[in-house]
Order: sequence, then structure tokens, then C-alpha cells
Amino acid sequence: MKKNTLLIITILFLIIVSPVFAKPGAVVDTLLDKYNVSWNSPGPGSAQSMPLGNGDIGLNVWVEKNGDLVFYISKTDAWGGEPDTQKDEWMKQGGVLMKLGAIRVSINPDPLANSPVFKQVLKLKTGEILIQEGEGTSLVILRVWVDANNPVIRVETKSAKPATINVKLENWRAGLTDTVLNGQRKRIAWYHHNSSAVDPHLANLTFGAIIKGKGLENMDNLTLQSRKKVNSQLISIYPLTSVSASGDRWLSGLERKVNQIEKLKLEQTRLTHQQWWQQFWQRSWVFVHGDEQASNVTQGYVLQRFVTACAGRGAYPIKFNGSIFVADNPAKNENADFRAWGGQYWFQNTRAMYWPRLMAGDFDMMQPLFRMYASILPANAAQVQQYYHHGGAYFAETAPFWGGLNFMGPDVKANYTNHYFTPILELSMMMLDYYEYTGDTAFVKKTLLPVATAGLQFFDQHFGRDSTGKLLLDPDNAIEMFWKVHNPAPDIAGLQAVLSRMIKLPGGMVDEKTLSQWEKLYDELPPLPISNNNNKKVLLPYTGPQTAKSFNSENPELYAIYPFRIYGLGKPDLDVAVNTFNARKQRSKGCWVQDPIQAAMLGQADVAKEYVSFALTRKDPTLKFPAFWDKGNDYTPDEDNGGNGENGLQQMLMLVNGKKIMLLPAWPAGWDADFKLNAPYNTTVEGRVENGKLINLKVSPESRMADVTDLTKQE
Repeated sequence: MKKNTLLIITILFLIIVSPVFAKPGAVVDTLLDKYNVSWNSPGPGSAQSMPLGNGDIGLNVWVEKNGDLVFYISKTDAWGGEPDTQKDEWMKQGGVLMKLGAIRVSINPDPLANSPVFKQVLKLKTGEILIQEGEGTSLVILRVWVDANNPVIRVETKSAKPATINVKLENWRAGLTDTVLNGQRKRIAWYHHNSSAVDPHLANLTFGAIIKGKGLENMDNLTLQSRKKVNSQLISIYPLTSVSASGDRWLSGLERKVNQIEKLKLEQTRLTHQQWWQQFWQRSWVFVHGDEQASNVTQGYVLQRFVTACAGRGAYPIKFNGSIFVADNPAKNENADFRAWGGQYWFQNTRAMYWPRLMAGDFDMMQPLFRMYASILPANAAQVQQYYHHGGAYFAETAPFWGGLNFMGPDVKANYTNHYFTPILELSMMMLDYYEYTGDTAFVKKTLLPVATAGLQFFDQHFGRDSTGKLLLDPDNAIEMFWKVHNPAPDIAGLQAVLSRMIKLPGGMVDEKTLSQWEKLYDELPPLPISNNNNKKVLLPYTGPQTAKSFNSENPELYAIYPFRIYGLGKPDLDVAVNTFNARKQRSKGCWVQDPIQAAMLGQADVAKEYVSFALTRKDPTLKFPAFWDKGNDYTPDEDNGGNGENGLQQMLMLVNGKKIMLLPAWPAGWDADFKLNAPYNTTVEGRVENGKLINLKVSPESRMADVTDLTKQE
């Protein structure tokens, strides 16, 4: 017996410490494990949770003081339709992205009762959480993972001696808006069902799950328990969201999916799950070396990318205000269904998580964003025709996932998001980049062309011309900063950037009539507003005397640097951009601030380092996970903060302009790095920075090496 126990303990220990799929010499296999998150003390609550997910289904996982494993289940499409009674007015708009509920797994006897040994490890390489409770004959190991390829959550328990396993559903909405099914045999089933009386886009949306496990019997409708003591137990949880007229129809659909998944072999699904994560980490990497700050920045970058992967392949884009990993806030009596700024999508915030996906090579995670806005386009175009009697469309800065526009004529009262037409231009810019990176011509025809064409048509037909024949953008917001102004810089820069690139699409993609219209519009664009500041040329946020009141902490004049990239390293009039950046009035850090990206694009290494370091180390003080970012202007965990930090760090290593690739444009002294990043035209660039010099450069395909410039050799 002692021999068998020792063997079990040894095997379980090896499960925790051994890496999988080791590839000697591969940078990611050598360095990634250092950034696994490891804790030596349990809970007590969701504020001490780790995130986990498969791109659609997310978990907040923690262990309580009594040894119980607890996790919230979330899903990217679990939109509740009932108005929320909590204090934030935004919670009543756009649906409530809810948790499905909480699961509690208890083991009897409690392995922590006789031993304080505890370890919880997020293993990045395999996309799982491993938990050790107790030691010796009391040892219990729990493995938690969300299958990267199938909609199922797995909890595997292994114990040195037989134990009783108890699984309980905890749902604070049960009996209110959620239904727990009665009389289930060997399973727990529950769902939330939106009534048919709510907004039509949310009506009859139904989401919930089934919990099962071989050898588990019902104690009641909420509880399963192993019928005998066991050394190992598999618990499987199958979530589903569907539009169903009734709970019975939802359940029938879920049962079919459960039957399909149960035919798969657990070991094979675990292997293919781990392989998915392995290929994910091989797409790209950034590991910064040097001082403690460098290590902390790397941790922030790695973990932000992990959190994005956990939530980035679902039905809808990532929510900037918490993603699907919102935790309870007992200090404010806010549960995990609450999020400040509610369920609507704010493009200016949502974009921050998606720009870095290009260099990261996470192209699959851009699809939910593109898909949502492409689906919104037809209805928005119909509203533009209804309101203004002309063609084209735009996307509101703030809208639910089904879109929609309000009438925004010249007499409509100004505010932060009225007369704000920029999002369709920036999204078009991102889509153009996506095409440039991937070469996906089907995407151009199906998504890019409809969106960009509609946006350009809107600006062409919605606004008049001045006495010189130039386009007159008035009234038009300069983002949220200046309201109803004359020729705002972000829209001029956006039109310049998008039109110039759309006109150059390969022959045959665009008909001659449309090309002619775009060329005419391009010729009619007004110049970017420029003035003198202490005898230095600077860009202005809008044309005309600077009399408009400011309402936010942004620098709209810098949109010509990023996201629209009219100015920057390797482009004309760099001094104008540098002067403008140095004269900027708003200099706050973190959250949706774009200064780290703009600084990198101008070659300002020390400024970029300062802002990136702030963003990628700005953990919320009330949350334990190091990449659950402080709320800033948003809500925790603030995804803007991490996304802009990612983007800034990438730009410090590499700038791209068409086929041109510039390396180390803003790399600070004292930091080394290993990196692999994606570039346009299906290119990857891999190398090492050592003592300020680039070594071990590898470009794939090799033919692209001719387009690469090492900027450290030009100093």
C-alpha cells in the first residue's frame, strides 16, 4: 500500500512540474514557464481568482480556505435581457453579459484539514490550472481546463487515498430569472431564458449548462456526489447559448451536443487541447530581459495575451470593461454580473485589444470584431438612408452588439458620442491591415469592401463642400474631446489613410466607377490642420481658431500618427509629428491612452518605455491575478490597459509600413529581448536584442529580408 501511495504521489507531482511538448532550443519553451502564475495560499473569493478559457467559455477559478474549488462560468454570448436594477444606468442598455453561475467542488476528507500545503498554478503552455491540496496520504491534485476545441469544461481530481467528491451549482439568480431543472438523473441542468418581450435581439436567448460525471449521483437538484469513495473523478460541464422558444428546446439542443462530446476520448481531447495552446504560443512572443521592471513588463504582456486568447474566439468581441472575467466587488455590493459602462460596445475602447492581434499573429481572434460590425452594417445603412436620404453607413461610437444609429443632424445637441463618425474609418484601417498581413482576398470581398465602401460613401455624401470645393466636415466631433467642430483631424487623417490604401487594392477588386469616386473624394479632402507653437509646426485637433471646449483627456491631433499613420518614422515631416507629440496637453497613463504606441512610432524610446511599463504593471489592488488591470476610466479588469500596453511594446520592437519593416525603432537602453512578431505579407520576424544590438535575426520567408531595416545600424 505504501509503495502504491508513493507511486501515485510521484506521478501527481510530475504532472505539476513537468512541461509538455518540450522542444529543446525553442525560445517559448525555454522562457514561457517562468511566467506561470503560482500561488501558495487559497482564496477566499473571486477577487483571488485566476482566469481560464477556450476563447468562448471563461472561468474565474479560486480555492477557498476550506479547500473547496470554486469557479464562475462565463460565456461571450450569455446576454441577459432583463433591465438591471443596479445603480449604473449603462447596465440597462445593450444587454447584460452575465455569468452562467458558480460551481463548487468539495473533497471529503478535506485535504487541507491535516496539512497546510497548497499550490495553485496557471500553466500557460497547456492552458490549464493545476491545484495541489495537502501532502502525503492527504494529497489531492485538481486539474481544471476548458477544452480549446470543444464546448466543455473539465475538472479532474486525483487523490492519494479514496475520497468523496461533491459538486454543487451555486446560482444567485435561481428562482428569479434562472431555472434549475427538477428530477434530473445523474446530472444538474439549469438555464437563463430571456422572455420574448425584451428587445428582439435578446428575445428568447437562452443559456445555461449541464454538469455530469461518471459515478456521480444526485443528492438534490443542485448537488451531485460520488456514490462511493474514489481515487479519481472526472467532472464535465457543458455550457450552451441558443435562441430557443422554451427551456425544453434549449435542453434538447444541449443534450445532442453532450452526446457528441461524450463520444470523444478524454485523453485525446486533452492532448489536442494542449496542442492548440502550444501552437498559440508559437505564433509570436516577446520576452524582455534586464531589471525587475523588464520582467514585470514581460509578465504583463504574456498574461494579457493569454487572457485575450481565453475570451477572443467567441460569438462576440471582447468587452473592454472586464472581458468575461468580472469578479465580485463586495466593497460596493456589486456581484460578478455587474460591470460599469454596461453591455454596449464602445469602439474607442474595444479597438485597443484588437490592434495588437496583428503582430501577435492572433488573426482568428479578430474575427468576432469584424463579424459583429459587418453584421451591423446593413441595418445602419438603412437608417442612414432613412434619416439623411443618402447612401453609406457609419458605426456609432457606442452601440449594443446589434448596432443601430440615432438621428444626428446639425441641430442635435452635442455630447461625447453624438456627431462621432470616426469608428468606421479606423475599423477599415484595421481591416486593410488584416488583409495586408494575411493576404485573405475572400475577406476583402466579403467584409473589407462592404464596410470601407459604406464608410467612404457616408463621408462623401453626408458632408458638403466649402467655397474651394474641399470636403467640409461640420458639424463633426474630434472624437470625444471636442464636440461639433470644423474639420476634425481624426476624420481627415482617417479619410486620407483609408482612401489612399483602398485606391491601391489589387486590380479587379474594385470597379472603375468606385475607384473614380474614391479618387475624386481623395482630391477633395481638406489638409490636416497645422499651426505654429513656439515657432514649431504642430498638428491641431481641428481646423479654425482653437475655441472649442475640451471634454475628455485625449489628443485627437495625434490620430494622424496612430491609428492612421500619416506621420511617423520613415515618413515625411517627422519633425511635425514629434513637435505635436511633445506639445500634447493630455499626458495621463494607462487605460485607453495611446501615448505608448505613438511614442514608439516616433522613435521616443524612453517615453514609450515609461508608458508601456505603467500599462503592463498596473494591476488592480483589490484583485490577485497580476493581469487583472486597474479600472482607470473603465472597469476591472480593464482590457484597454493591457491591449495598449501590448501594442506599445510591439511597436517598440518593430514598425511596419507597407512592405517596409523597421526593427528596434524605440528600444530603450538597458533592456534585452527575445521576440517573434508577425508582419504584413505572411511574414514573421524573429530575433534577439542584446546590449542594444539585434542578433540572431530570422525572417520568414527569407525573400522578405530585403525589406527589413535594423535601425540600430543607422545610429
